[in-house]
Parts: sequence; C-alpha cells; structure tokens
Amino acid sequence: MSGEKGKLRIGWFSTGRDEAAIELLTTALNSIRSGELNLEIAFVFCNRELHENPHSDAFIELVKREGLELVTFSSAKFEPELRRKGLSGDEGALKRWRRMYDEHVYKLIEPFGVEISFLAGYMLILSDWMCERHTFLNLHPAIPGGPKGTWQDVIWQLIAQRADVAGAQIHIATPQLDEGPPVSFCKFSLRTENFIHLWNRLEEELRCISLEELREAYGESYPLFAEIRRHELAREMPLIVITLRMLADGTIELRGKDVFYAGKKCEGGVDLSEQVDLAVSELLRRDQEAHG
Repeated sequence: MSGEKGKLRIGWFSTGRDEAAIELLTTALNSIRSGELNLEIAFVFCNRELHENPHSDAFIELVKREGLELVTFSSAKFEPELRRKGLSGDEGALKRWRRMYDEHVYKLIEPFGVEISFLAGYMLILSDWMCERHTFLNLHPAIPGGPKGTWQDVIWQLIAQRADVAGAQIHIATPQLDEGPPVSFCKFSLRTENFIHLWNRLEEELRCISLEELREAYGESYPLFAEIRRHELAREMPLIVITLRMLADGTIELRGKDVFYAGKKCEGGVDLSEQVDLAVSELLRRDQEAHG
C-alpha cells in the first residue's frame, strides 16, 4: 500500500537483539533520507519491551529518537507457561503459543494498513496463521535452492558440499521455514583466489580429523568459515537496500505470493549480484578513503 506522494509503506519487525539490528534500521533510514529509498516505515514492531535486554533497549531508544511509530509486545511475558512448555519440546503447545501470540500482534499492526513487512533480525518463527494474513520479507544467507537453517548451519553445509557459490536471498516468508518464494538474491564464487588456499587447507586437515571435529574445535573462527561469512555479510545490507528500492519504485512487484520483475512473473527471484557487487565495491572505496 502506498502512502503520501506514492511512497511504499512497510512495517519493520525486529527483536533488536544486537548491534546488527540497529545498523540495519539505521542504514534503511539513511537511504530514505538521502532519497535512495522512496519508502516510509509505517511502524517498527519489537517483541521485546523496555528493560528486558540492554541491546533491545538501545534499539527501542533508536526507534523513539527517530520519531518512528513503535509497537512492542513482549513475547517473553506472553502466556509464559505455554511458551515454556513449547520450548521444552511440546510441538503442539509451541504451535498454539505462536498462533495466539501472532493473533495479538496482528491486532496491533492491522490499523497501519501496510501490506508488506520486513523481518530485520526478528528472532521468532511466524505462525502459519500470520504468514497467510500478511506478507513478510525475510533475509536468508543462501541463494535460492541453497542450504536451510541458521547462517552458521548454512556455511557448514556449504563447506560439507564443497560448494562453488554462496550468497544471500530475500524471500517471502511462508509456513515452510526458509522455503518461501525468492524475491531477490545475490551470489559470489567460492573458487576465487581468496578461497582456493582455504579449501586446500580444509582437505589437508580432513585427512586427520572429521569435518564435525573441525567444527567443534574451531566453530566460527575456522578460516574458510570466516571468509565465507565475511563475503556474505558484506552483501546483506546492499541486497536489502537495492531490493527495497526496486519494490518502492515498482521494478519488483509482489502480487500475493507471486514475484514480478519489470512486469513479468519471476519464479526464481531477481539476480542482483552485479548491482550488489558494485555497491560493496563503493562501500569499500568509501571506507578506504575515510581511513586514509
């Protein structure tokens, strides 16, 4: 739904759990102020309230400082017994809790009249009920058809598969976790000079120990893992901003759960690799200039 002067109005969902949540919202707001995004954030929803966590407190304060409409509803305080039961392994209880929580959230956001909301570090899994009533865009750190799960799981799966490419996508959230229709994506090669010696090191080490033992010993600090994450993370912000810009100017359209690019239906998502790489190069250039 468009707002004043044809601006696309969206909702913004975040748990505000870390600095990345603040950085993401700040980047979006700066892009709106600069005119790069013809967009209006109609509201920001946070599933934490003040004084629940220092990180989310900082996020909430940012939202207030920017004069944005803030909607909070504590997930930790909502039906705590049912939630605890669900988190202890009772799938039925967890499903009921998610539906009940989302029904309350929907009542809070419905008056804003937006059709699309962006999940920007929102740590709750949406209920089937919510996915059917509202369109949510989610960032997933893999290309369409790639690994599912957390970003850590994704990278270890890429390593196990000896993958040639990695990347990120923005997709429509559906009841099937990480499997909604892709809206856009970017990819990069894992076989460039930066990576070849790291793959060679991996193969040498696997002669002595298993990949699972490597993961246990090194975790996120394993050099190949860290390099894949560095390249993927550098592309997340540009992918989000470019996708939102194309949604705002109508180049990408969402019609229900279908994605259209330049007026034509696009099944696998729009490949923005070239635009994202240019943006990453520009950010690197500015950073080098700023640091002499």
